[in-house]
Amino acid sequence: MSITQNSKIRSITHSTLVIGADIAKKVHVARASDVRGVELGKPLTFDNSRRGFEKLLLWMQSIMNEHCLNNVVFGVEPTGHYWMNLAQFLRRQGINPMHVKKTKELEDNNPTKSDRKDARVISQLVKDGRYSVPHIPEDIYADLRVGMNERDRLSEDLKRAQARIWKNISF
Repeated sequence: MSITQNSKIRSITHSTLVIGADIAKKVHVARASDVRGVELGKPLTFDNSRRGFEKLLLWMQSIMNEHCLNNVVFGVEPTGHYWMNLAQFLRRQGINPMHVKKTKELEDNNPTKSDRKDARVISQLVKDGRYSVPHIPEDIYADLRVGMNERDRLSEDLKRAQARIWKNISF
């Protein structure tokens, strides 16, 4: 079932906290806004670790309490696999992260890039309903995905080793 952009926009109400997070290998940046795009609180920098994710959760809860908000919509631009740990953590907290494909110029018509700007752009895209709902494998399916990735890596290693052996064989 496909969710329309209008229904996504309607799901963000005056009681919704909109979060955009720029994902990196070690340190992420999150920014919060309301339904109109007004920034709430200061941007948060947090580590790609359980401690960092808990810091994010406390930050979100603090903003929700301060502004009397009762639900959250969380958006990320999934870069590589670095977002998966955060996604799994958020899902355990009852928050489903949304995917966006960002446009750098959305914020200020300037193509320069920064983590803080990217997080803001991501939150705007989510607020405007420009996101997709990702399929995040769980339980055995997550294990299968890890196993398949490992198999692919080992297959490539084997091919390289075989090529080196064939290269060194003289006829």
